[in-house]
Amino acid sequence: MKLHHIGIAVQELEATVERFRVLGLKETERGIVEEFKVAASMIPAGEVKLEFLQPLGDGPIQRFLEKRGEGLHHVAFSVENLDQALSALKTRGIELIDEKPRAGFGGLRVAFLHPKSFGGVLVELVEERG
Repeated sequence: MKLHHIGIAVQELEATVERFRVLGLKETERGIVEEFKVAASMIPAGEVKLEFLQPLGDGPIQRFLEKRGEGLHHVAFSVENLDQALSALKTRGIELIDEKPRAGFGGLRVAFLHPKSFGGVLVELVEERG
């Protein structure tokens, strides 16, 4: 398991991406994730990616911004087999938000783990493609 990306909630995606361009970082992917009601941008920063998330209506990112403001939303780790990882974590007493994988940014299979199990940090698991 390795760090895949850091998810950051923002109010204005384009303005945020532009600020990171000033640092010499380049956006490699942009899209909309309907299920989460967000516009997303992925910017590699070395071996880790920064994922910026702007709400497109009432959804988890909009509620996060209303409660906490812009900033760190989640930390994502890559796994080879998401179904096996979720089963093993549940067996070990980890509280799952997603019992089954769902479609995330870029069409990758993802699942979230409850912050109660990780010291207040929302954790996302991402199944890497072959």
